[in-house]
Amino acid sequence: MTLYDELVARGLIAQVTDEEKVKEMINSGKATFYIGFDPTADSLHVGHFMALCLMRRMQQHGNRPIALLGGGTAMIGDPSGKSDMRKMMTPEMIQHNADCFKVQMSRFIDFSDGKALMLNNADWLLKLNYVDLLREVGACFSVNNMLRAECYKQRMERGLSFLEFNYMIMQSYDFYHLYQEYGCNFQFGGDDQWSNMLGGRELIRRKLGKEDAEAMTITLLLNSEGQKMGKTVSGAVWLDPNKTSPYEFYQYWRNVDDADVIKCLKMLTDVPLEQIAEMETWKDSQLNQAKEILAYELTKLVHGDEEAEKAQSAARAIFSGGGNGDMPSTTLSAEDLTDGKISVLKLLVAAGMAASNGEAKRLVKQGGVTVNGEKVSALDAAYDEAQLTGDGLVIRKGKKIFHRVTLA
Repeated sequence: MTLYDELVARGLIAQVTDEEKVKEMINSGKATFYIGFDPTADSLHVGHFMALCLMRRMQQHGNRPIALLGGGTAMIGDPSGKSDMRKMMTPEMIQHNADCFKVQMSRFIDFSDGKALMLNNADWLLKLNYVDLLREVGACFSVNNMLRAECYKQRMERGLSFLEFNYMIMQSYDFYHLYQEYGCNFQFGGDDQWSNMLGGRELIRRKLGKEDAEAMTITLLLNSEGQKMGKTVSGAVWLDPNKTSPYEFYQYWRNVDDADVIKCLKMLTDVPLEQIAEMETWKDSQLNQAKEILAYELTKLVHGDEEAEKAQSAARAIFSGGGNGDMPSTTLSAEDLTDGKISVLKLLVAAGMAASNGEAKRLVKQGGVTVNGEKVSALDAAYDEAQLTGDGLVIRKGKKIFHRVTLA
């Protein structure tokens, strides 16, 4: 099976510009390709996972990745998938976030001996002269075509700032610059970036007269309900172990819906397709085994063998009624207590197991909460300092989500 055929079989490809050219390019290992990552936070998250896995696969077959950090584009903000303008960040914040990205990407991509490059578009975008850009690049873009792009259409009713309107031009300029300076002939991105990627390809054609720049979009990682994966009640699932512990990361994948486990195995792991095809016939308890394989493989990829083993052992111990030392935890301070106690509702919110008191009430009413092995049925249940000291309280939500709360 060729690399392209495997990408198709794993459900990774959404759209391509010229399929025959793309096939030849990546199957022969001739692609120098880039994917952009705007450093809008100090850690990559599960939303970046697809791109990182694809870059890794491509590199293993001889293609050369360029990880492009958006130090320049992050100062504008990508309007794709956003109902409001992104928060403006200082250059210092952007640089800090970019530095964090570099460390995490090195777990997926081999940057040694020029096998891959890590660049920052601030190095060229921030040097551009505005009038020169308007004359040289702006003249190549039709406003009518830009407004038809999905990334802009969904913002027109709420208001699209002129700042964000320039994002497509900036991303297109990146492809144009990388093509000239680094021989980059291929751009990958999320399916919501298609219009921006076509803009870069067209800019290369119009300015350089070249027809060999191609683009491919990656299937977005959605669950069976059509929602983006990688979100929990407490927020995003991060790749930084200080933001999402290896145990929490493992548990996220261990707890995916039955309808999503096979898709995730295909798209995110190196488990052979033949083995996954066999798993598609599994049911009930066997599906739990498939989820363990998924969680272990992804935790190993992000955090290493040792952390994956620890997370799996801790999860199995909890499910079998054994130890629970490695479960996620929250430490409260005395200020979190009222008259030396904390209510079960406030406890659930503090632990990130409910987004609000209203959601916490619903969980308790439905019988979905236990504390130290005892089901909580009273909405006014409360716990004092003595119960929170030492090993603290172990809260379970549903059958699979555990959290320890202690008092500092």
